[in-house]
Amino acid sequence: MSIKLNNNELSRFSRQIILKDIGIIGQKKIKQSKALIIGIGGLGCPVAEFLTRAGIGKIGIIDNDLVNLSNIHRQSLFDTTDLKKLKVVAAKKKLKKINPKISIQSYNLRLNKNNFKRIIKGFDYIVDGSDNFKTKFLINDFCIKYKKKLIVGAISKFDGHIFTFNFQNKKDPCLRCFFQEEKISDDILNCEFEGILGTVAGIIGTIQANEVIKQILSLGKNLNGFILIMDFLNLSFRKVKLNKRKNCLCK
Repeated sequence: MSIKLNNNELSRFSRQIILKDIGIIGQKKIKQSKALIIGIGGLGCPVAEFLTRAGIGKIGIIDNDLVNLSNIHRQSLFDTTDLKKLKVVAAKKKLKKINPKISIQSYNLRLNKNNFKRIIKGFDYIVDGSDNFKTKFLINDFCIKYKKKLIVGAISKFDGHIFTFNFQNKKDPCLRCFFQEEKISDDILNCEFEGILGTVAGIIGTIQANEVIKQILSLGKNLNGFILIMDFLNLSFRKVKLNKRKNCLCK
């Protein structure tokens, strides 16, 4: 079945459609795409919000936490009326208000090998907004297996990192090629221990959403095989090439 844009969508997304690199054809590609967002926290909230505003056709959101007061300074989909509510329920309600036509599949669960297998197949783009390395490596490994495009974000204090991987291309490295240690402390990803400036989470999550849209439309330069390192305290930005590791899972 061919994708069509109705009059409401033509008006809603008109400022995107007039971009010469997007147009009607590009907007249809966005509408046809499906993205899975893992973790609806400081990164996942802006990713979900801006993909919804951009007109993506379907998103999946995975999280098993409740909204608490310390979340609100950086998790942009939540406010004080959402306290003690399931994050996926509160987020879905807000996203539906932004774009009632979007299809949202919510998963109130903690990701593991058994449940991820049945979920990942239904999505084209996987966005990692998780806050622990066990989950990040699990996402990495399943994306390799199912040849998905993966956009990874990580934040701590005033710093942010973004990786993108296209596992349809066998030449690309993976997350394990960068984090080569067997055991890495999750403290560096945990806001409870290290702290985080709310704006840092918003910026990194928004860039992740931007990278998804660029991947959908095959626009501009991407971060495949690179890491973008941002120090917002000193306004330092670096793009570093990742080398593929010998005998890695992605070989």
